[in-house]
Amino acid sequence: MTVTVSETGPTGIDVAVEIGHPSARHRSVTALLDERAEAAPDAVAASFPAGEVTYAELRDRTVEVARRLQAAGIEAGDRVGVLLAEASVDYLSHTLAPLRLGAVMVPINARNKALELAHVVEHSGMALLVTEESFESVVAESGASCRVVTPGDPAFVEPGRGVPDAELARIERRVGRDEVAQIIYTSGTTGLPKGCLHTHATLLAEGENCATRLEMTAADRFWTPLPLFHCGGWQAYLAALSRGACFSHVGRFDGARALRQLVDERCTHAFPAFELIWTDVLGQPGFADEDLSALRMVMNVGPPERMRQMQAKVPHAVQVSSMGSTESCGSICIGGPRDPLESRIATSGAPLPGAELRVVDTATGEPVTAGGVGELQFRGVTLFAGYYRDERATRSSLTDDGWFASGDLVRLEDHGGVAFVSRLKDMLKVGGENVAAGEIEGYLVTHPAIAQVAVVGAPDARYGEVPVAYVQVEPGATLDPDDVVAYCLGRIASYKVPRYVRIVDAFPVTASQKVQKVTLRQMIADELLAAGIDEAPRLPRTTA
Repeated sequence: MTVTVSETGPTGIDVAVEIGHPSARHRSVTALLDERAEAAPDAVAASFPAGEVTYAELRDRTVEVARRLQAAGIEAGDRVGVLLAEASVDYLSHTLAPLRLGAVMVPINARNKALELAHVVEHSGMALLVTEESFESVVAESGASCRVVTPGDPAFVEPGRGVPDAELARIERRVGRDEVAQIIYTSGTTGLPKGCLHTHATLLAEGENCATRLEMTAADRFWTPLPLFHCGGWQAYLAALSRGACFSHVGRFDGARALRQLVDERCTHAFPAFELIWTDVLGQPGFADEDLSALRMVMNVGPPERMRQMQAKVPHAVQVSSMGSTESCGSICIGGPRDPLESRIATSGAPLPGAELRVVDTATGEPVTAGGVGELQFRGVTLFAGYYRDERATRSSLTDDGWFASGDLVRLEDHGGVAFVSRLKDMLKVGGENVAAGEIEGYLVTHPAIAQVAVVGAPDARYGEVPVAYVQVEPGATLDPDDVVAYCLGRIASYKVPRYVRIVDAFPVTASQKVQKVTLRQMIADELLAAGIDEAPRLPRTTA
């Protein structure tokens, strides 16, 4: 039985703190890093294309940066931003170091333009921003009001040499588990990005949960291309830290470089997460001849048909799916290594320790029974502490009894786990019929000439909206839009058949390679408006 107590989080929202969770023995994220450095100082803590760092070296680097921050006037509760081009030893050092002072790290999306950066800096009340020369013009244009330094800036580095070890140790001993450690800003597809607050406790619990479900040990290497301004990148790092394993990161993603790192470092676990990333790796020339025998588990998400295809490409490595969000600090459920193949392909697995899930009918709010579809709601040990400086958004995201409303439509499985159906905002309403974009995508990827597909809705005077398929073609294959429609006719319901098909060379994506469907929706809406089209063409008749 899970034993929980209720404490008031920094936004005034009650958060559940699980007393019996294995991660509860650690005081802070950096205290766990110190423990690992004492136990195995020469073990590799992290690996990047530019080089590796041991646990002792990473501890020392974070201590040195913490001295610089303390000399710069950073105190407990202050926000420290990090805007660097890619994951690196410097990135880890400068995001972990503030935690030693009880300060808060704010990893910033490297794709941010001046307006977006200005929002993050001002909204977070950032005291100091660590960046590099490549962002000089963006930072200047943003009008950032905080102090701006580079990792090697003498004016930042030199004063830190005078901070005594005893002073730093005294400050760090006061850092507690329930203090905010991180603000990660959401993508902001429906408005300005919101800052998700996570404490040391939630970060530690997420790492422990992921490592436990993936059966990781200190001998493992956990690979990911997910950036460290993304909760998935931190999930992988924290999982490796929880076991004293190695965190392997490819830096700026490149399929060829990623494959080389997986092979050369003999990575045991991979977290590509998004199918655009993993199919790029799987499609590299000579992939079939590479030695990936060390790889035991791959964590992905995608429609069952694509999951099945990806599993077949690396049959010896168990592929599992997962589900989560920034608000849940990463995954809240992950498939297990001994789950049946179909379960691993078609569902997101069982809830992680300390996570409670429920699925409710979107119309009535009542829980659905096994087999039913509804919105996924969550609470538990990794639930965020709220949106920073946005109590209204925080309260609107939670039900009256404290569950986070995810906006994900899922099917409740007999074992208590869930299978993803669609995002609520990714549901199409075609002539009164509810259509999940993911269902259409899952069918279309079975076409041998289709490499990737994204389905969105287009406005329509007759049906309200109709499906649009943006399609990327397999290398060397040819495909006509009419072929896509013909592939659907008579095989899926007519209201699910795309009325417009657009062949694209690439998709607009986020920095973590997630397709930006909001951009695709705007593209087709603008195109139809410019062409004066307000009603989709009728489908060809079929006798199939």
